[in-house]
Amino acid sequence: MSLKLTTSAFDHEGRIPDKYSKDGENLSPPLSWTGVPAGTKSLALIVDDPDAPSGVFVHWLVYGIPPGAKSLEEGQSRTETLAEGIRQGRNGFGELGYGGPQPPSGTHRYIFHLFALDQEPNLSSGVSRRQVDSALKGHVIAEAQLVGTYTHHEPGTQAA
Repeated sequence: MSLKLTTSAFDHEGRIPDKYSKDGENLSPPLSWTGVPAGTKSLALIVDDPDAPSGVFVHWLVYGIPPGAKSLEEGQSRTETLAEGIRQGRNGFGELGYGGPQPPSGTHRYIFHLFALDQEPNLSSGVSRRQVDSALKGHVIAEAQLVGTYTHHEPGTQAA
């Protein structure tokens, strides 16, 4: 079985509901996964927008997820640590935890990357994407991706 990441909030390559965007409630979506490979010591999650005008924009960094964990519930807190010692880094907005989609224009893709690692990264809370990438290098034994799309719209209007 291979590592698979899913959400009940939207279909793979489907539209992310407003609830999970900065246009809405800015809640992290519920995520679940299966197929964690044997030998996994921890999991890490990176959510980014490869379509941002300034280059890849980070929306969420989560690491130190225990290998036996199966999900992250909707609406995770924006704190340094979550249950079971799970840690969060700083997103592209400079905030801890999840920062939902709000592209400046057009439709952007948001890629949820789940990594199975052969070690527990030695990272404190609040680190940057660069630090997470460095800690993951050479330690990824499996990766799963989930893609959602989002188009920013003005408050009080509904997206098509």
